[in-house]
Amino acid sequence: MRILFMGTPEFAVASLKRLVENGHEVCGVFTQPDKPKNRGHKLAFSPVKEYALTQGLEVYQPLKMRDGEALGIVESLAPELIVVAAYGKILPEEILNAPRYGSINVHSSLLPKYRGAAPINWAILDGEAETGVSIMYMAKELDAGDVILQKTTPIGPEENAQELTARLAELGAEALSETVTALQNGTAARTPQDEGKQTYASMLSKEMSPIDWTRSAHAISCQVRGLIPWPCATTDVISGDAIKLYAVTETGEETRAHPGVIVAAGKDGIDIACGDGKVLRVTELQAQGSKRMTAGAYLLGHPIQR
Repeated sequence: MRILFMGTPEFAVASLKRLVENGHEVCGVFTQPDKPKNRGHKLAFSPVKEYALTQGLEVYQPLKMRDGEALGIVESLAPELIVVAAYGKILPEEILNAPRYGSINVHSSLLPKYRGAAPINWAILDGEAETGVSIMYMAKELDAGDVILQKTTPIGPEENAQELTARLAELGAEALSETVTALQNGTAARTPQDEGKQTYASMLSKEMSPIDWTRSAHAISCQVRGLIPWPCATTDVISGDAIKLYAVTETGEETRAHPGVIVAAGKDGIDIACGDGKVLRVTELQAQGSKRMTAGAYLLGHPIQR
């Protein structure tokens, strides 16, 4: 099938790669414009652009989608299908409806739950036991189109958002491959979403970082895992300054200590009392002005006085 692909981050690469490996004619790739990166502010390619160039694919980076330029490119490429995966731009209806088979989206949640910008993070933040991917027809409303196919996967008890994103990228590529085949065969399903069950996954912010130790150990674990790699959960109970937490373990141990009190600290980690009387062990962290390290390594240079 002749396909125009639109995507930007690492999550989208797996889907583009699968289309190429399946032998589809990828007639073009839309991705976000190059952006300054790090202190040198050197322009950096998106992960999708980097992969597309290795495959000799034509890359387009329109600044706007509604000024006619993008539509002109789409019409000149004449794709049979548009595939979108975390592109980061809203497509006008004239682009969505241009191809013969329309436009479909690889979305990292079990729609209608978690429409929006950060579905993977919010599934973990909310303590969901499972999540998945949805392939849907794109509509004018955000993530509201009819669902073609879904795949479900459990969320590991210590899996963070970065790890889950990598797994869902591969699951999404698998679901996309099956969907394109179904579209070609005329067997693709079309299931309207139940609007009464829709939830929204808003963008993350640094205001979500500070940990409230009066919450349960499990809720705090979800916060830590759900905010990786950005903005990261933070706490000042270890040193007085905000320290980023990258890994924690629910020990199952109980304590009578007040929430936020350090009850033990050693090579295995830093144990902190939570609001439900349980202990949460910090095993990986990053202090201000320092690099990411194990809690045991941190303690070698920063012994805790209790």
